[in-house]
Amino acid sequence: MIEQRGLYLEEFVVGERYAHRPGRTVTDADNVVFTTLTMNAQALHLDAAYAATQPFGRPLVNSMWTLSTLVGLSVAQLTQGTLVAQLGLTDVSFPAPLFVGDTLSAETEVVSVRPSASRPGQGVVVMAHTGRSQNDEVVVTATRTVLMWALEGRA
Repeated sequence: MIEQRGLYLEEFVVGERYAHRPGRTVTDADNVVFTTLTMNAQALHLDAAYAATQPFGRPLVNSMWTLSTLVGLSVAQLTQGTLVAQLGLTDVSFPAPLFVGDTLSAETEVVSVRPSASRPGQGVVVMAHTGRSQNDEVVVTATRTVLMWALEGRA
């Protein structure tokens, strides 16, 4: 039987790129619920009348939803059941807006892989995530550092 799982440390190869499909189409409910759950009262996300008077002319999808979904799209393929901990996110940018009705797709490039010096059976992987709209426009990028199980140390 084949069980879906992420990759162990030794299975990551620097320079490999992964396309995470299918993508995720943003709904108005996604944007409103995420925005209100996170106590972000920004009118650009919640008030269509106000957003219509601003440069983009309509509500923007909450950028933290975009970032969270970018990472989430990679989980099944890369870290499901093999992640020990997320260590950090850096170099996060949102070069273009995402709107309700847009579809976010993700890709990941493995930047570096190394065994942990202090945690036997585990190692550190750095990944560059890129999210694109259905128009192939980059809407989010982030560098993610994670602590992964090695094959020898798997839980």
